[in-house]
Amino acid sequence: MKNWKFWLGVLVSALFLWLALRGLHVGDLWEALKDARLWWLLPGIGVYFIGVWARAWRWHYLLRPVKAISTRTMFPIVAIGYMGNNIYPARAGEILRAVVLKRKEGVAVSASLATIIVERVFDGVVMLAFVFLNLPELAQLTGDSGFVGNIQSVALWGTVAFMGALGVFLLAAMFPLRAERVVAWFIARLVPVRWRDKVSGIANRFIGGLESLRSPREALMVFLTSVVIWLLETGKYWFVMHAFDFEVSFFALMLMNGIVNLATTIPSAPGYVGTFDAPGIAVLVTYGVPQALAAAYTLTLHVALWVPITALGAYYALREGIRWGEVPTDEPQPNPETA
Repeated sequence: MKNWKFWLGVLVSALFLWLALRGLHVGDLWEALKDARLWWLLPGIGVYFIGVWARAWRWHYLLRPVKAISTRTMFPIVAIGYMGNNIYPARAGEILRAVVLKRKEGVAVSASLATIIVERVFDGVVMLAFVFLNLPELAQLTGDSGFVGNIQSVALWGTVAFMGALGVFLLAAMFPLRAERVVAWFIARLVPVRWRDKVSGIANRFIGGLESLRSPREALMVFLTSVVIWLLETGKYWFVMHAFDFEVSFFALMLMNGIVNLATTIPSAPGYVGTFDAPGIAVLVTYGVPQALAAAYTLTLHVALWVPITALGAYYALREGIRWGEVPTDEPQPNPETA
């Protein structure tokens, strides 16, 4: 609570909420929520959890060169991580699941973090693909409003960032010895002598965690799995839409999914408050959905995305002995094979 980054996130969330809800009458929002057929959330949640299982499979696939761990073992750890992202600031859930994995399976945190970062890069590439796929249709709807231009600018810069990171990771995976030499060169010039051995060890384990990208076939498999994951999540958007009295195409929901998830990379309060809602409402309004209806749908969708995985992750976290107010730091020593 004393961290300035936390309060900056709260301020960002407040700004986005104001942008999302300005001009909206509470009575109109309540009418849209009151008439919602909320039983449509059940199949949406079911599809979402299939996507979470696919995420666990993807992580298992990325970690195979480091250690073979079943998807069934990975699923609770993934749920704990997403719970952590929802209740801790700065996506601390990613660190949390790396630490839990080390506690349970002895996998070095630096190696598992490498695979987690790879996941995020592929997720970003898929989100950008969702956006670019639907920009022509969106341009026809918005005309000269500038909305499409803003999205295009963000998408172009995002493409440079994500594709650049992906290129670096692929090169490091394909040429690990050369990557280690490059890292050693930087460490020798930038890191104090007393820290060099430790930093070198972490960096080398990180490079080892990229081994699953060594072949084009492996990278393609990770990419295709990422596409399936995000199509399943868009399926949840589609099911929740049926709880309300409007309809847009599945492609429009793909665009919304891409935009809101890119927006949630902006630092905000835990749970992506505001940064999820404002762009989601804006996309739907662009497609002709009344503001109150768009807000009711987006807020309901946000709750349906947040509550189930947070509850499940909290259950698994309590089962692992993780307290609400802490991220575990009592890491066991890794096995020699995974250090």
